[in-house]
Amino acid sequence: MSTEKNKVEREKFQVNSDERERVLLVFVNEEPEEDAYVEAELEGLVDAAGGEVAGMIRQRVERPKKATYIGKGKVLEVHAAALELGADMVVFDCELSGIHIKNLEEAMKMRVLDRTQLILDIFAGRAKTREGQLQVELAQYSYRLPRLMSVYTKFERQRGGIGMRGPGETKLESDRRMVRDRIAKLKRDIDMVKQHRAMQRASRRDQPYPMVAIVGYTSAGKSTLMNTMASTDLLADAMPFATLDPTTRLLDMPDGYRFFLSDTVGFIRKLPTLLVAAFRATLEELLFADLLLHVVDVSNPEWEMQLEAVLQTVNDLGADSVPMLTVFNKIDAAPDPIAVRKIAAEHPGSVAISALTGEGIDDFFAMIKNAVSDRLSIVKALVPYSESNLVERAYDYGRVLKKEYRDEGIYVEAELVPEHRGKFEAFLIEE
Repeated sequence: MSTEKNKVEREKFQVNSDERERVLLVFVNEEPEEDAYVEAELEGLVDAAGGEVAGMIRQRVERPKKATYIGKGKVLEVHAAALELGADMVVFDCELSGIHIKNLEEAMKMRVLDRTQLILDIFAGRAKTREGQLQVELAQYSYRLPRLMSVYTKFERQRGGIGMRGPGETKLESDRRMVRDRIAKLKRDIDMVKQHRAMQRASRRDQPYPMVAIVGYTSAGKSTLMNTMASTDLLADAMPFATLDPTTRLLDMPDGYRFFLSDTVGFIRKLPTLLVAAFRATLEELLFADLLLHVVDVSNPEWEMQLEAVLQTVNDLGADSVPMLTVFNKIDAAPDPIAVRKIAAEHPGSVAISALTGEGIDDFFAMIKNAVSDRLSIVKALVPYSESNLVERAYDYGRVLKKEYRDEGIYVEAELVPEHRGKFEAFLIEE
């Protein structure tokens, strides 16, 4: 992607500094050694959502309080800090219940968001395709449904008593029904998307090239790698979830190897389960891949935590049995590139690269070539001239090593994927 175009794409997500909402962050993680990483990540999410961090406050919470998650005294402290800093809202780095949010907002007289709401807001701004918008909306409604009750708690005493069934209960049930109906409609629409994706996969399998999918933590450099490999022009930016909508390209490698390459939405620590559920139609691409390219930002001090978060999500999706190549990316920005190469050397099935500068790309392509060639095996066949189209398909969908025109037909040696080898079975010979 050109620098100018990348700049234009990035500016779509930027908000004028005068228009940015000021946000007070509340951290509740238990482990002190996670503090720097957790703080930096939430700050990045706020920035991606168009907010400005006004300040931060911490309360280590082992067991959340039923009413306000943090204690009453801490609520007063957070409120005072928000007023002093001129914050417009408070964002908690955890998932709050509807009761938590309602009580906190009443106590502080300002908006309160949790981490899930923040991520949903970013997804809503990033989704450009109809598929992505449907999936984000489903996640939003799935989040809201169990929290509707908190809006109507002032009517709780009216439930169940004769003559006490007031408008509050009616409104609650009406809203619940509307949300459930909308969720059902979205699920039907997404099922149609799922069917369309299944047809696309079947179409690709009819042109049987190996399928390779890129996975990784958000901001790990997946889009940059996709641009480098496939000459695409995806927005490559360090902000979280810069790209949501998947892209698939057919790649030609040296020596005649070809494969489909797809990217996926970036993962993150504690990725909301309702987002995983909503985006399952998209993420299921991983289940049908022949190879996963797990991109790891090795320049990040917490790359091991990010790596584990991605592996956990891949496992939750049921794609842990798919072969994986670990790509230690951003070696150019790593504090000790030699140490990174040593890590890659000590981990089978991994390579150290810089998708930005091209360092290590030749080794990376060689490993992909080996992984792709593992899907291929050599076929030796004497094909009748009346079936010469099979030979042309071998050029299209495999790698032809030898071709001879003989009196009895066309002799061909080719490396082919399993889906295409069967078409040559009637013509196989010993040579």
